[in-house]
Amino acid sequence: MPSTEAAAIAVDLRTAMGKLSRRVKNEDHIPLGQAAVLGALDRNGAMTTSDLAADQRVRPQSMARAVGLLMEQDLIARRPHPTDGRKSLVELTDAGRSALEAERGRRAGWLAQAIETELTEEERVLLARSTTLLERLATR
Repeated sequence: MPSTEAAAIAVDLRTAMGKLSRRVKNEDHIPLGQAAVLGALDRNGAMTTSDLAADQRVRPQSMARAVGLLMEQDLIARRPHPTDGRKSLVELTDAGRSALEAERGRRAGWLAQAIETELTEEERVLLARSTTLLERLATR
């Protein structure tokens, strides 16, 4: 059973991270689900629609819709699976990679600007140290 202190920190941290996440998402131009698919393809390389659905924890039908929308925008392309003729792989196009990089740049740019203007040097050092702790919690 967590201590009262740990429980209080957890509530405050969850609230603050939720607010920050929503604020950063305000900088988005690509819908969140579509950006997540582009990000997964960037990180993992070409994947089947089923693998993408599993990776994103959504139903295959939902992923098929997202893939269709991204293909209509020429952000991803479909190609035959190299070892299974019944399957196909989807992968980022050059336009998809550019759109993803621009999206990431907008998010990071806004956050970097906020960190620079809102935090003191001491607070920036503390925040930098805290990111390691947050990453450790995220991978638990």
